[in-house]
Amino acid sequence: MEAVLARMRALDERLPAQDGVAVFNRVYLTVTQTLHHRIGHGGFPAPRRAETLSVRFAERYLRAVEGGGRAPACWRPLLQYRRHPGVRPLQHALAGINAHIGHDLALAVVSSCHALDCAPAALEADFHRVGDTLVSLEERIREDLMPGPDLLEVADPLTHLLGSWSLERARSGAWAAARLLWTLRRSPELAEDFAESLDAGVGLVGRCLLTPSPLAPRPARA
Repeated sequence: MEAVLARMRALDERLPAQDGVAVFNRVYLTVTQTLHHRIGHGGFPAPRRAETLSVRFAERYLRAVEGGGRAPACWRPLLQYRRHPGVRPLQHALAGINAHIGHDLALAVVSSCHALDCAPAALEADFHRVGDTLVSLEERIREDLMPGPDLLEVADPLTHLLGSWSLERARSGAWAAARLLWTLRRSPELAEDFAESLDAGVGLVGRCLLTPSPLAPRPARA
């Protein structure tokens, strides 16, 4: 956990504050610090399982955004629109959460099962505790990053778009996907096809979440 936290802090120091990846990274750094504290202070009955899942989960995000290769499809919209002037910080944060929960979490569960030599059922309690940490922060994320004033929020079509996405539903989908991937582990071709389809589908949702707003403030001309 300390290693992945160090990599996230390095990203936070290196990236401009308005960069879309930086916006998500700040959110995820807070989540990971919270998880690290809870694991270290008895918040998880099986700390080794919880830490394995949390680290493998975080490493997928870090590999996607640190460079060095082609990012998964689910992360490409955020990487492509990270500096778009019509995309708001809330959109960047939710697009990152969508990619990480909708795609990375399922694969992290399967990877953790292989590492720990257990089936997904053994990780279910830890999966839900990690998910509860994320859900508890979602409302605060929306409050901190949602633009105002209220009348603008009502008039902005993105208010409806962003309100239609649910972390809870994404988390449920990730658990179902992890169980299916584990079932398909003896059929590698089918498992790969399903993982690619999951990646593409989550990427499409991310692209929708990053729809530029006609009401978003534009930078002033020189």
